[in-house]
Amino acid sequence: MARAPRLTESAGAVFAVLAGAGRATRPQLASLAGLSKPTVSSAVAELEGVRLAAHSGTASSGTGRNAAVYRLGPAAGAVLAVDLGPAVTRVRGCALDGTLLAEAAGSRADAADVVRDALDALPADAPLRTIVVAVGDVTTPRAEGAGVRPATAKAGPVFDAVAVALPPGVPVHLENNVNCAALAELHEGAARGRNTFGYLRIGVGIGLGIVVGGQVLRGANGAAGELARLPYPWDDDREPRHEALEEYIGAQSLLRRAAEAWPDGDGPCPATAEELFALAEQGRAAARAVVDRHAVDVGRLAAAVTAVLDPGLVVLGGSTGAYPQLLHGVRAELARLSWPTEVVSSTVGDLGTVVGAARLAVSRGVQTVTQVAETKD
Repeated sequence: MARAPRLTESAGAVFAVLAGAGRATRPQLASLAGLSKPTVSSAVAELEGVRLAAHSGTASSGTGRNAAVYRLGPAAGAVLAVDLGPAVTRVRGCALDGTLLAEAAGSRADAADVVRDALDALPADAPLRTIVVAVGDVTTPRAEGAGVRPATAKAGPVFDAVAVALPPGVPVHLENNVNCAALAELHEGAARGRNTFGYLRIGVGIGLGIVVGGQVLRGANGAAGELARLPYPWDDDREPRHEALEEYIGAQSLLRRAAEAWPDGDGPCPATAEELFALAEQGRAAARAVVDRHAVDVGRLAAAVTAVLDPGLVVLGGSTGAYPQLLHGVRAELARLSWPTEVVSSTVGDLGTVVGAARLAVSRGVQTVTQVAETKD
């Protein structure tokens, strides 16, 4: 990895603002960074000198004069986001202003090759600043404070298979996949304009991304939102089991309940959640009954979330949770058990995790360039 040049504090601030804006004039940079115009002019010259900023045409200033427009330069570099999904691996490469430069997807078994395909598609002269890998696991900071690691062993083998394809010397950060999807909903999805909400993912597993004040809440152990650990069942005559709630409400149990309830002579039992929801949409009574019951269960889980967080908004996502057929039942059960809370379906879909991971990677990539400004003598 090419090291970022050492910047003055003002140049670092202007670089961060330019990365966020994409393109800007010097007066715009001065306003956004809260710096004087002479300071910004000096900072822009410094950034141009090390190819971190580049001239990008002109724009009318409104006074009859044209102002120079700047964008990130070729030395700003790129970042990589990897979503290690349960079935599909998705990878995106982005510039530090968020521009999509490369993407690839493939099976989980071919995760390393998918990563290599995306890396090969990145501009050859763009230094790779950081990599964010989204995993279905709790992540906690490393003791030395550099990056994060899985808190349990679940992500280990999959990440190890991908790690061989990652370029050496580039910082790698692991993040929980549900947290990444919540970031995507916040900035590009159903929660835009809402700084506090819960992203409730229901699929093979269950999880909650908690956003408070525009920031993901991770908790003391990085385990905030690990709904699988809620005690279940909770009854005088039944002992709670480890991750029993996830087992009960996950996609495999949903399909098992469909198989148990499927009437003879009603055609083949759906083998996937997609088939089940499609049959429910067509009005098939057996499928509709299973889906309606699932909506009640998800509504009760949403009520538990609301009782603790009072988020005001719950976004439903995941391989089963995102189906609009659940909305009515979830809303009704939540309204019965808790106080008014808006419930909507995810709008970022299957790409949510990699989109959120890419946004996080861009933020960390900008930090790798600007942090030298904070430590420069």
